[in-house]
Amino acid sequence: MLKDRYKKEIVPKLMKELNYTSVMQVPKIAKVVLNMGIKDHDNPKVIEGCARDMGKIAGQKPVIRKAKHAISDFGITQGDQIGCAVTLRGDRAYAFLDKLINIVLPAIRDFRGVSSKSFDGRGNYSIGLTEQLVFPEIKYDEIEKVQGMDITIVTTAQTDREGHYLLKAMGLPLKD
Repeated sequence: MLKDRYKKEIVPKLMKELNYTSVMQVPKIAKVVLNMGIKDHDNPKVIEGCARDMGKIAGQKPVIRKAKHAISDFGITQGDQIGCAVTLRGDRAYAFLDKLINIVLPAIRDFRGVSSKSFDGRGNYSIGLTEQLVFPEIKYDEIEKVQGMDITIVTTAQTDREGHYLLKAMGLPLKD
């Protein structure tokens, strides 16, 4: 499992590479946030289906997100259900990352790695997926609508450099 490998292999490796004197300085995964914005917000079946799919992917019930403000250009009124999100922490976050790195990303057709430019300046990393079908839990016959999602990996790293070292050591295929 990724969490065991993190403790046994990655922490000593990062301490050496980044010249840390204490184990507490080594960055770790704080949480993983999955977010799915739903274009067909007026169709409750699509919202239910996307929430069900995200629940299967994350192994945890998602929270339905509602619009805070009305946006007339998009046909959104305040209080409309416009997406769903899940926050994974601890063992679930590491288990999800293990699945993402070793099963999901390699299964994407013509995959050559993820961009190393998607760091936010504080060591956190975001990935956008175009469809939920890349996850093995999702069957094509059972989905309401093909939907993309954003995955944000929040780390305790202080800089992008530290976050890059952490995610690279965990096996995330970053393009340099």
